[in-house]
Amino acid sequence: MTPAALDPRAAVLASESTLSAFGNDPWWITTIKALAIFVFLMICVLMMIMADRKVMGRMQQRHGPNRMGPFGLLQSLFDGIKLSLKEDLIPRGVDRFVYIAAPMIAAIPAFLAFSVIPIGPEVNLFGVMTPLQLTDLPIAALLVLATAALGVYGFVLGGWASQSPYALLGGLRASAQVISYEIAMGLSFVAVFIMAGTLTTSGIVAAQENLWFAVLLLPSFLIYLVTMVGETNRLPFDLAEGEGEIVGGFMTEYGSMKFTMFFLAEYVNMCTVAAVSVTLFLGGWYAPPGVTAILPGANEGWWPALWWLLKFVAVMFLFIWARGSLPRVRYDQLMKLGWKVLIPIQLVWITGVAVVRMLVLDEAHPLVIAGVVAAFTVATVAAIAAWVRFVRRERAEEARQRAENARRAHKEPSFGGFPVPPSTAAHYGSSVLAEPSRTASAATAERNQKKGEVTGA
Repeated sequence: MTPAALDPRAAVLASESTLSAFGNDPWWITTIKALAIFVFLMICVLMMIMADRKVMGRMQQRHGPNRMGPFGLLQSLFDGIKLSLKEDLIPRGVDRFVYIAAPMIAAIPAFLAFSVIPIGPEVNLFGVMTPLQLTDLPIAALLVLATAALGVYGFVLGGWASQSPYALLGGLRASAQVISYEIAMGLSFVAVFIMAGTLTTSGIVAAQENLWFAVLLLPSFLIYLVTMVGETNRLPFDLAEGEGEIVGGFMTEYGSMKFTMFFLAEYVNMCTVAAVSVTLFLGGWYAPPGVTAILPGANEGWWPALWWLLKFVAVMFLFIWARGSLPRVRYDQLMKLGWKVLIPIQLVWITGVAVVRMLVLDEAHPLVIAGVVAAFTVATVAAIAAWVRFVRRERAEEARQRAENARRAHKEPSFGGFPVPPSTAAHYGSSVLAEPSRTASAATAERNQKKGEVTGA
């Protein structure tokens, strides 16, 4: 980061109040915008499910949906109809109220977060000048974090109310995962707040008119991309739904429309975190660099909605790319990445950003700022080098331990393996007589013979 990129005039621009354009719309304009957000998200869910299967089919050299509608475009719609027509069962012994409410608790917050996403500047909508954003708040960016935290309650309550060990484990995993990754996600927001000087989403977009925060705050942007995948329980971080371990996680006991609501919540959450990444790091609705030189009015009228949509689609593609390319990680690796890697990196990075930002706003000498940046860079490189050495030593120790275990297992067949019952023991569940021990005493052998048939029941 350079002093030129941290020009305090950008902070003045971003700190100007952008809330005056909101709260003046007639009720029918607000209704239209709210309905447009709902329809957009529902269409996004249908298209994203179809794209998930089609794009991964191309990546993995297999066919995606190609039967329902032209090029399989209606496959997601028919899947939704099929789910809605399935028999809706409620397991015996569950908490009915919580069991039914949990899918709705998971889905509704995802829709609410999209209300503060700016899609464009003020436009003429049916003769009324209104911004392409439903609303904005002085703490709009924190609303996104709040709704994300509320959404996980649906997963936890669904797992608890199902009265199933697999569902309960899935709910607990979802809660632990959201806590660890939401801390790192919130810390990535802090760097944006420091640079923009505001928590309003429209103000954050305005602060990126000249330079996107994805360039200026690259570490925060990269960490956010990781945390948004962990936040939405997508591969490689879908441990809350790991079918290889806990069947289906918190959704195990759900079917029909209740299962559809959980499915809807996951995909709407994907749309929300992708839109947040565009807003906070990719310049929002501003045209990509160089476009304004070719199209002078690129940031006026309805054009910005197109640039926003293109950025949004690009981020959504990252979800598919990750799912089609990366294997599922172990749960301990997932937690270790969140608590021991992402959070410490964010804390150090935020400290550096805050110090440099304060020096720039205080109009410190450029040499002082350059010296602080250089010292921070050297300290960071030294810390990374020390961490790499530690990881190498840890891996060497693990390799030595594996070699020792392999050596012992070669000499002792019972070492480290599945506990094998002795050959003289009765076979559980069989109708085979217990084999007399060759080393037992005669009295013991006679007592075993008197027992007769062993069924194990």
